Amino acid sequence: MTSPFPDDFLWGCATAAYQIEGSPLADGAGASIWQRFSHDPRLMAAKGDTGDVACDHYNRMADDVALMKELGLQAYRFSVAWGRVLPDGTGKVNAAGLDFYERLVDTLLANGIEPLCTLYHWDLPAALDDRGGWLNRDSADWFADYARVMFDRLDGRVKKWVTLNEPWVITDGGYLHGALAPGHKNVFEAPIASRNLMRAHGAAVKAYREVGRHEIGLVVNLEPKYPASGSPEDTAALARANAYMNRQYLDPAIHGTCPAELATIFGEAWTDWSADDLALARQKIDFVGVNYYTRNVTRADDSWPLNAGMVKQPLATYTTTGWEVFPQGLTDVLLWVKELYGDPAIYVTENGAAFFDPPVAEQGRVEDPLRVSYLRQHIAAVGEAIERGANVKGYMLWSLFDNLEWSLGYSKRFGIVHVNFATQQRTLKDSARLYREVIATNGACLD
Repeated sequence: MTSPFPDDFLWGCATAAYQIEGSPLADGAGASIWQRFSHDPRLMAAKGDTGDVACDHYNRMADDVALMKELGLQAYRFSVAWGRVLPDGTGKVNAAGLDFYERLVDTLLANGIEPLCTLYHWDLPAALDDRGGWLNRDSADWFADYARVMFDRLDGRVKKWVTLNEPWVITDGGYLHGALAPGHKNVFEAPIASRNLMRAHGAAVKAYREVGRHEIGLVVNLEPKYPASGSPEDTAALARANAYMNRQYLDPAIHGTCPAELATIFGEAWTDWSADDLALARQKIDFVGVNYYTRNVTRADDSWPLNAGMVKQPLATYTTTGWEVFPQGLTDVLLWVKELYGDPAIYVTENGAAFFDPPVAEQGRVEDPLRVSYLRQHIAAVGEAIERGANVKGYMLWSLFDNLEWSLGYSKRFGIVHVNFATQQRTLKDSARLYREVIATNGACLD
């Protein structure tokens, strides 16, 4: 058996704090916008589902790391709950919260697992939201100060840092469509939040260059767009959709520019970025994290504000989140990043699928053949991108555990480890057994 993956390729899994930790207010932690959102039945699609317990990882961390070791994970991408470390978002550090992440990192290292730390995975401290959140230009300074706290304590033990996870989702879901925290629906707010997120990213990278000695990057969710037809209308819709989702954050971060299509999309809500803002957003990063789940076959329509929609494929397999299974899109998007952004180092920082799994494991086993097939195809797609020249350094499967799928609650299971949410029993799914073999053979078992 041969493998397209280099010998130093990094195999891991990914999670996010609010989705797995539980105990969101324990030991002096401050509330987050997701704590507020999930407890508001007017906002939460899955009414009654919250992160109060989730996977109880806050109390089960050591056992969970032992499970990671059992799976052979070489890396674990996690996020820090900002409000655990700084309950008010700024000011006094909560020692108990910072100590939790220090214990997590030390436990990972003791088990031979490299920590990848994401500073922001959507759970802004509520105290900062009360001050305007990502609509306040001071948010860049707030974020940089928080980042310094983490760098000062953990840089060296953590050698790979991520500033933001998926700024597109933060703004599209949280400020434009109201489906995610903080639950706003305002076309004027979305571009302001986007700009401040990228200013915050740049400010954190600058702070890291002052004190850090390793690597820092940005994670974006990318969804390759394919035209529904060759019509001028569909071609223009594709350009808008690509600019809005795939270029809106990478262009400022790497090229120091904004896609021209954004002015068309946002209309009177759009304001050109200043030279200073573009310069702040454009900091040298060490890698790009790519989160990939699906593609979009794009056609022109009257959707707000993009005037572009998706054409469903009649013979395709779709996940329970309504996303088409299309592994070729992962190869395509990795090569697109290579070509458009100067061949950066890339980590696939999320990739996975929600399919139906029973709420209770039967006789200690969960068979998930669709997820097994999904992983086989998508990991092979990463291998194809590497063979074609993409500089992909690692793959972080989403997700290690079934968890709170944000506003959709516990109804969507992405994990390769099944969680019985009544008992917190963990059970390896068949997909976990496959992934363990993938890691052990550096992908050669997929031949």
